[in-house]
Amino acid sequence: MKVIQLYKNEAQLIKKTTQNNREAQHILFELHAPKMLSVCRYYIRDLQHAEEVMLNGFFKVFTKLKDYKSEGSFEGWIRRIMIRESISFLRQQKNVEFSTKDIEVYDEVTNNIKTELEVEEIQLLIDNLPEGYRMVFVMYAIEGYKHSEIAEELNITEGTSKSQLFKARKLLQQQLNVLNKTSNGTN
Repeated sequence: MKVIQLYKNEAQLIKKTTQNNREAQHILFELHAPKMLSVCRYYIRDLQHAEEVMLNGFFKVFTKLKDYKSEGSFEGWIRRIMIRESISFLRQQKNVEFSTKDIEVYDEVTNNIKTELEVEEIQLLIDNLPEGYRMVFVMYAIEGYKHSEIAEELNITEGTSKSQLFKARKLLQQQLNVLNKTSNGTN
């Protein structure tokens, strides 16, 4: 099957989409859906819920597309909508809890773990984090948000954001240590 390029650039595709051109909407969705599903999946453990959030996010993309000012990347604009939708979903589920208790941290932590992890394994490790840890970790380490932006988006203090990130990293390090020991046959 030969693919015919219907739109030469993203600006033309966006313009057609704002004019309710269904074909342009479909192409825009097909271009960005895989990446946006992975963004939603970072925050939401269940794939079906992540897909639902992504679809709701695309509904917002299409309804607010006229507000897009062509400042920055279009993909980044969509990504922010998906992140907000994911956070909103988690708040509605009442799953978001920012832990103030200390986690058990081992004295000896190494950063030189040599393991070949698949993307699915890394996602599972992130999934095992408590909701608050996971949200802050993903926003900071994967999405590149600053602590001030995370604090504003999640209605927490910068100190809480930093604490959640620290605890998330420690917990991930522990999970990696356990995974590394079992894969090397030492457990």
